[in-house]
Amino acid sequence: MSSPAGSGSLYHVVEREPPEVMARNLRIAARLFASAMVFAFIAFLFAFFYLRALDASAVWQPATVKPSLALGSAAMLILVAAAIMIRLGLRDHRAERRPAWRIKGAIALALLILFIVVQFVSWTTQAFGPSDGPYASVFFGWTALLTLFVVGLTYWLETTLATSIRYRNQGAQAAIDPGHASGDAHRTAPDIDSPVALVRPAIEAVTTFSTAVAGVGIVTWIVLYLLPA
Repeated sequence: MSSPAGSGSLYHVVEREPPEVMARNLRIAARLFASAMVFAFIAFLFAFFYLRALDASAVWQPATVKPSLALGSAAMLILVAAAIMIRLGLRDHRAERRPAWRIKGAIALALLILFIVVQFVSWTTQAFGPSDGPYASVFFGWTALLTLFVVGLTYWLETTLATSIRYRNQGAQAAIDPGHASGDAHRTAPDIDSPVALVRPAIEAVTTFSTAVAGVGIVTWIVLYLLPA
């Protein structure tokens, strides 16, 4: 089959990669992504303690710069609850209780969206901004980056859940219509043998990353909300 005009792709070449290869790649990528995320927050952790230690002029955290402990605690609990639901959903999927996984996945997705909403409420209701001292700068930078990672996690979970729902009546070895797994309707066959078999590895990868994000959320709550008090 020839390629569409101007695309330059050889559409008659289909790799038909074994799903085990992508499954391994997903697991490794999740660990690498989680590790990279943790290292990104080490910079904020260092800035927090370094700037506080150098606070010779007592400008680290003015009295008016105090985030809402209630909103911070709510955000942390929501994030941890979402990670727990994802892990419980993985356990259901491994036990072949796939409808239960989809329910827990949907609950986790709603919780992640709620976290983003709570975080935006927190930013817009604070009586200070990112320019109101070193602590305020660290606070907004840290929480903004955490929210960005949560947005990525939300998208990843949504696509995994959508794939699971779309192929809910098909087994791991089910045949997939041409182009479905490649994202290109012009392909004559999926690039991966049995793409449905990748649902569980995708859930495992999401679980790994969500656990790391929840861990960062707990550290965020302790450092930004409890230590300055």
